[in-house]
Amino acid sequence: MAELSDIITSKVRIKILELFYSNLGEMYHVRGIVREIKEEINAVRRELGKLESVGILKKEPRGNRVYYFLRNDYPHLGDLLSVISKTTGVGRSLIESRNKIGKVGFIMFSGRFARGKPRKKEEDVDILVVGDVVLPELASLIRMEESKKNREINYTVMSRDEFDFRKKRRDPFLLSILSGSRTMIIGDEEELVG
Repeated sequence: MAELSDIITSKVRIKILELFYSNLGEMYHVRGIVREIKEEINAVRRELGKLESVGILKKEPRGNRVYYFLRNDYPHLGDLLSVISKTTGVGRSLIESRNKIGKVGFIMFSGRFARGKPRKKEEDVDILVVGDVVLPELASLIRMEESKKNREINYTVMSRDEFDFRKKRRDPFLLSILSGSRTMIIGDEEELVG
């Protein structure tokens, strides 16, 4: 499986990106970042400067501290979010365990789930899995992530036949899942919604 380190060579930069993208909307000061990622302060400062200069991060002085946060207007925000969703957390676990959980055609995260935001409605789906799935294996992976994040993950599993049938019939439940923003973990987005 491809790692983020295959495209980004700085391990400190990877840790900083993973921290910010797994906690979208959070602001961090330098020492807070150092504590979170357990790296040297000079390396963290150097990478923060680089990430700010290319437009990924923005800094804001507050009192005697400088806080950094992700820029929502960064043109590749969604692309980086997609890559980091696949290389960390439950996305990574699902990809690594793909053979254990069955023959999976698609795994899709809702845009809100990928961004770490709460669901708008309690019944909204965080993860859609399509294929012939070994439910106990999938449930085990989801439970592990729920305990790490300390929040419930609402996921739906459909066989490929059920998915195709519901899509053809324009099933309101499936259409509500497909109409929102999404991050593809496994499978082609065009094939999923097309």
